[in-house]
Amino acid sequence: MGAGEEDDKKKDAVLGMNRDITRRDFLNGVAIGTGAALLGRALSPQQLLAASALDDFAPEKAPDYYPPARMGIRGNHEGSFATAHKMRDGASEDSLGEPVQTGEAYDLVVVGGGISGLAAAYRFREKTGKDARILILDNHDDFGGHAKRNEFQAGGRMVLSYGGTQSIESPGRYSAQARGLLQELGIDTRKFYKAYDMKLYAKRGTAAFFDKETFGEDRLVTGMNSTPWPEFLAKAPLSDAVKKDIARVYTEKVDYLPGLSREEKIATLRKISYADYLTKHCKLVPEALPFFQTFTHDLYCVGIEAVPAYTCYEAGDDYGSFTYPGFDGLGFPEHEKEEPYIFHFPDGNASIARLLVRSLVPDAIPGSTMEDVVTARADYAKLDDAAKPVCIRLNSTVVNVKHVGAKDAAKETEVAYMRGGKLHTVKGKYCILACYNVMIPYICPELPDAQKEALAYLVKAPLVYTHVSIRNWTSFANLGIHQILAPGSYHNYIALDFPVSLGQYEFPSKPEEPAVLFMLRTPCKPGLPVRDQNRAGRYELLQTPYSKFERNIRDQLGRMLGGEGFDPARDIEGITVNRWAHGYAFTPFGLDLPDWKPGEEPWVLGRKSYGRIGIANSDAAASAYTDAAIDQAYRAVSEILAKQS
Repeated sequence: MGAGEEDDKKKDAVLGMNRDITRRDFLNGVAIGTGAALLGRALSPQQLLAASALDDFAPEKAPDYYPPARMGIRGNHEGSFATAHKMRDGASEDSLGEPVQTGEAYDLVVVGGGISGLAAAYRFREKTGKDARILILDNHDDFGGHAKRNEFQAGGRMVLSYGGTQSIESPGRYSAQARGLLQELGIDTRKFYKAYDMKLYAKRGTAAFFDKETFGEDRLVTGMNSTPWPEFLAKAPLSDAVKKDIARVYTEKVDYLPGLSREEKIATLRKISYADYLTKHCKLVPEALPFFQTFTHDLYCVGIEAVPAYTCYEAGDDYGSFTYPGFDGLGFPEHEKEEPYIFHFPDGNASIARLLVRSLVPDAIPGSTMEDVVTARADYAKLDDAAKPVCIRLNSTVVNVKHVGAKDAAKETEVAYMRGGKLHTVKGKYCILACYNVMIPYICPELPDAQKEALAYLVKAPLVYTHVSIRNWTSFANLGIHQILAPGSYHNYIALDFPVSLGQYEFPSKPEEPAVLFMLRTPCKPGLPVRDQNRAGRYELLQTPYSKFERNIRDQLGRMLGGEGFDPARDIEGITVNRWAHGYAFTPFGLDLPDWKPGEEPWVLGRKSYGRIGIANSDAAASAYTDAAIDQAYRAVSEILAKQS
C-alpha cells in the first residue's frame, strides 16, 4: 500500500467512513418474499390466477419490507431504472422474454405511483364508482414518485424528512380541483400556521461557507442577509475589490438599464443571463461571480450563466436564504406578498401520497386524519391485494402500452411490465401514463411521431436531496444559524429541516436533540444549453457511487462545522441520498427556448390523450409542483372518459 493510499484510509477513518451506516445502501435491493398470504381466503378464479402468477416474486410481503427507513441511495435507486434504460437503448418487448399471462383485467391501469398517478386513480374512481377496478404500477420500491418519505431512528426516536417534494407551495393559488382534493383527503392547510414553528429559526440566520478549492481557504462566515454587507463580506476570503463590488450591487439603488421603458427592461432581462446582467450592466467584476454562481441551483438546477435575469428577478427571495441584487433601482414594483412557506408535513408531500394511498387502499395505512398519517406505518403487504378494487404494485417497470386492436375501435388496452425479471401483461379498459413523459415514446410506440417528438423534448432536471440524521444540532445553535450557503462545495445548500410538529410527531426543537440536515446538490455543466446540462448532470449522478456521496457529505460537514465541535465520525447517525436523475419537470425558462405559438408548446402537444390512453404527471404542465401533478391527473381522466362516453 502506497503512502497516498494509507493517508486516504486514515482520512476515511477520521470522517467515519467505516461506520455501519455506510453499508445500508446495499439494502436498496428487494428481498424475495412470498405472496402466499393472498391465497388464504376465497378469491375468484381470475384473482387466484393473478395471485399465482405473482407469487414467485413478492418482496413487499416480507415482514421487514419498509422502504421509508432505507438509507444509502434512494430516489432513483438501483433496480428502478435498468429495464427502462434497456427500452431507451432500443430493446423491444419481445427481447424481454415470454410474457406471464396473469389474466388480470382492470377498468383502469395507471403507469406511475406518484402523486399524479395516485390522483388519477382517485379521480377515476370518483367519476366511475367506488367499485372500479384499478391497478397502479410503479418501477420504484415505494409509492409517491418524487414525494418520498425518509425515516431515521436517532436518539431513541423517529425523525422524519422528505425524499423529494417538499411542501404545499402557495395553496391559495391552487386550482379548485387541486384544492378540493386536499380538502377531501382531510388536509386543512390552516393547521400549518400552528404546526410550523415560525419562531424557532427567527433569530437563527444564514451563513456562507467559502471552500478552499474555490475561494482559497475554508471559512464559515455568519450574518449573511442580517448584517450590513460590508461588515459580512469583511470576514470573507475574497479580494478587497470583490468584497467592495458585491456590497455595491447589494446596496446601491441604480437603474442599470437607463433610458428603457419598463416593458423594454423586461424584454432585455428576458434575453440575457443573470451572470451577464451582473457583469455587463451592473458592472460587477467577473471575479465576484463564483459567490453568486449557484444561487439558481435550487429552483432551476443550473447556474446563473443559464438563467435569464428576469427569471431571477421574478424568483425574488422565495425561500429567504438569499436575494438577487441588481434590481432595486429599475423601478419595478415590489413583489407581491406571498403566502408563507410553511405548508409542510414533517415528511413533505409524502403525506399527501400516503393520504391518497389510504383513500385508495384503506387497509394499507391506518388512521383517518392528516395528523395521524404522519406517524402511521404503511403496511406494504396490503398494497397489492387481488381481493381489493385498487391494487398498487411496486417494483414493476412498464415496457409497453397499446390498444387491443385499432385505436378507434378498441375496447381495452394491454400493459406489459417487468417484475422480478419476468414480463407480465394485464388488460385495462383505460390506461393513464403518469410516468416520466420522456419515457412514453419508448413504452407507447403507437403514438403519432409528432407527439412522441414533443414528449421527448421534456428533459427533466437532475438533483440530489441528501438528508443526514445527526446526533444533535448544537453546532448550528452555537453559530446562531439554521442554514448555510456553500456556493463552491459539493452540496451548495445545507439547512436544518423544517420545524413542523403535527399530531403525535414532535419536531426536535432543542439543540441537544437529534435532527435532520437537508443538503442540496444539482450537478450541471456550465456553458451548455439547459437540457444538455440536465443530461450531463443525469449521467454524472448515475455514475456516482454512494461512497463518493458519503465521503463528500462527511468531509463538507466536518469542514463547515468542525470549529463548533461537530465530528462527522461521531455525530452522523444516518445518511439518505435521494438521487433524482430525473428530478424537476421540464420548465420553460432557458435562454435557448424556441418561440412556440400558444397551444404548440411541447408539453401541450405531448399530453394529448390517444384513444383510451391518457397522459398526466407534472411534466404535462411543464411545472414541478404538486398542484400541477393533480391538475394534469384530473385532466387526463376527463379526456379519456369524455372520448369513450
